[in-house]
Amino acid sequence: MSEPTGGDGPPPGGMRSSGSGGRTATKGRTSLALAVVMTGVLITAVDTTIVVLALPEIERGLHVPLTSVIWVVIGYLLVITLLATQVGRLGDMFGRVRMYEAGFVVFIVGSALCAVSWNEASIVAFRVLQGVGGALVSANSGAVIADLFPPDKRGKAYGFNAVGWSVGAVLGIVLGGLIVTYISWRWIFWINVPIGAAAVLLAVRVLHDSGSRKRHHLDLRGMASAGLGLFGVLWAVTKLATSAFDASVLGYLVGGIVMLVVFVLVERAQDEPMVHLSLFAVPTMSPSLLASLFQGLANYAVLFLVIMYLQGPRGLTPLHAALLLVPGYVIGGVIAPFSGRLSDRIGPVLPATVGLLVQIVALFLYAQLSLASGLWLVVVASIVNGIGASSFFPANNAAVMKASPPEVFGIASGMLRTFANVGMVFSFSMAILIAAHSIPRGLAFAIFVGTAKLHGHLAVAFTSGLHAAFYASMGFLALAAVFSAWVFRGRHHSGLAGTRTSPVAVSAAAGGRSGSPTTGSLTAEGPSTP
Repeated sequence: MSEPTGGDGPPPGGMRSSGSGGRTATKGRTSLALAVVMTGVLITAVDTTIVVLALPEIERGLHVPLTSVIWVVIGYLLVITLLATQVGRLGDMFGRVRMYEAGFVVFIVGSALCAVSWNEASIVAFRVLQGVGGALVSANSGAVIADLFPPDKRGKAYGFNAVGWSVGAVLGIVLGGLIVTYISWRWIFWINVPIGAAAVLLAVRVLHDSGSRKRHHLDLRGMASAGLGLFGVLWAVTKLATSAFDASVLGYLVGGIVMLVVFVLVERAQDEPMVHLSLFAVPTMSPSLLASLFQGLANYAVLFLVIMYLQGPRGLTPLHAALLLVPGYVIGGVIAPFSGRLSDRIGPVLPATVGLLVQIVALFLYAQLSLASGLWLVVVASIVNGIGASSFFPANNAAVMKASPPEVFGIASGMLRTFANVGMVFSFSMAILIAAHSIPRGLAFAIFVGTAKLHGHLAVAFTSGLHAAFYASMGFLALAAVFSAWVFRGRHHSGLAGTRTSPVAVSAAAGGRSGSPTTGSLTAEGPSTP
């Protein structure tokens, strides 16, 4: 099925119109559909920040050990990471909208079960279920937008989608502090139920599948080997945050690395692997995905590092610490649509790369924090970071989806989430590990979950450790910027070749084993504007 371009044929979203009145109605329905997608992103963003603020209360309320409580967050992210490409593949097979709506339902059920959880095993297990729903929503949201909008309008749409994330992150911070302080931590999960139910009912009315269907097979062996590998490495890194390096840590680390090697070998032998190697033949795909990975590795830790600084050396409450970061999310949400529109006009390379460079400036500002710094510096750095992130995300998302053949939008969207989530998962663990370098590991861990504060020489040492973490994150962002700028080289070479990339050509270039003639393929070089 050819992708809608605004010319002949049915308009985006599978809705026909005739005349100006029909076009106006279609535009209105498309805008409403985008609002539904934004709601899904908003809810998942709320759940990312709101749970972090509730960790101390969850630990006390369920008597969860300090070393296990962060798996409430890591388990959720790990499941989304493992399932992102697979549930995106389900979207290509059975309909992206259908899988997106199914994700809402699973997410709501998982939220309700988390709210009634009774011990450590139940809260982690139900968060895993919630992660399955989150994976269905996040992996298919980008593909739904790609179906709704033509390539030259997607940057703007992804910009509005980024607004949903920013608003959700702000709501998570504010609502999390209020709910945990004045009601109960269980309501951070109950609040998802009515919002999600309303979004599902609206999605059923306004979202309709319009993309082509394609038969796929799930890569269960790839999921198993990747899951065991990531779990082993994550367990070792997390264990190092609270204890010394020993045979147990070494065993998990080596075992995880071995399973990741097995994962690579399994993927090379698969007809339809979890990591779709054929897409890497598109010149702009690989650097965009790697840019997303390193951006996640660098920037996802920032929220936790700054909160650790504010709650530890500065002695602020979790709510007061989080409120200082709200301006960055708000201004970032305002900037995102304009950044998306700019990427539509001039291409995604410049906005994405400049956004990463701006984030490097923000991390440099964070690295200047001391015990005597004014808290205004946190606010300024948060705003700069929000501007940079809102420039990067819409542009990089647009770059990936424009490079992807339309028949595998779901897989491409899922791969983008996988790379970003791998970075985010390890960013979370590395933040604690690096910060714990300067003070006792257990104390750094306690500061992170809001159960301890620092004073005197320990506060000075811990702040120095945070500086090292911020500088390390700057290095990861610099790598992300290099990969983002590399997209221009890929576009340039593809443009000289004058080729168009179809799934068949991509599969053949990467040594793929299957493929069939398709229509509506996208140019590999992305937007036509320089």
